Amino acid sequence: MTTLALGHPADDRPWRGIVLVVLSAVAFSTAGFFTRLIEVDVWTMLFWRGQFGAAFIAAWVVWQYGADSLAALQRIGWLGLAAAGCSTAATICFIHALRETAVADVLVINATAPFITAGLAWAWTGARERWSTLVASGVALVGVAVTVIPAIGAGRLWGNFLALIMTVLISAMMVLIRRQRAVNMLPASALSALLCAVVVWPWADPAAAFTATGWTFVNLAFFGTCQFGLGLLLLTVGTRLISATRSPLIGALETPLAPALVWLAFGEVPAPATAIGGAIVLAAVVGDVLIIREAKV
Repeated sequence: MTTLALGHPADDRPWRGIVLVVLSAVAFSTAGFFTRLIEVDVWTMLFWRGQFGAAFIAAWVVWQYGADSLAALQRIGWLGLAAAGCSTAATICFIHALRETAVADVLVINATAPFITAGLAWAWTGARERWSTLVASGVALVGVAVTVIPAIGAGRLWGNFLALIMTVLISAMMVLIRRQRAVNMLPASALSALLCAVVVWPWADPAAAFTATGWTFVNLAFFGTCQFGLGLLLLTVGTRLISATRSPLIGALETPLAPALVWLAFGEVPAPATAIGGAIVLAAVVGDVLIIREAKV
């Protein structure tokens, strides 16, 4: 991955954005695995995840801009600050949702993001999405319904509600990033990760990472860098290169990936409805990518 690809969206073709968002989905899909693996409370997990994620993205920004890193941060403007705030709140909702409901439910609810993003983009900028992406978003929404309806009476409504709030916030963040695509928003991503750690600090117990099992701190480091930091970095850059609606649609690939990983690692078998819904979402994403692979965004 070159500095050119991450710093100058005008020099890239749309497929670069697609590849980056696909890779971000792979990174984000490990969230359920790490939340099951790490045995600390949610607040402590969020604190260390934010710290390591912020350090990872900040290191990339410094490597890219050097002495101009502070100027790069200043260039994000109020839109960048708003995007950072949305990302911070979404992150807190996301981790809590993973603890309150099934991993598969969280990620399939997140598959509504293309629909929500398209609505926000149209309301704010008047931007209209390609018909193929809107159709694919509708198909993904069907997959969401298939998965979530059986959970209504299963005592998971609070977790599902948090997942929905997270999805709205992520959609808003993508619209903001796309709106400000002439500016590198990676400093905003680093800021959002740091803000997450700061916000949860009063409820966290940072020392618990050292008093738990020997691998806890190492796992937290991997969680913060490989899942959060890398995933957010790739998503931020990729969203600049493709439409705000297509970005969450492609990102929905983590829907089938995440429960599959948790199933392989911990034996948490997804419910039949979740498997069916995930398959529908996957078909929608792949179909849209194949249709627009040679189209200009």
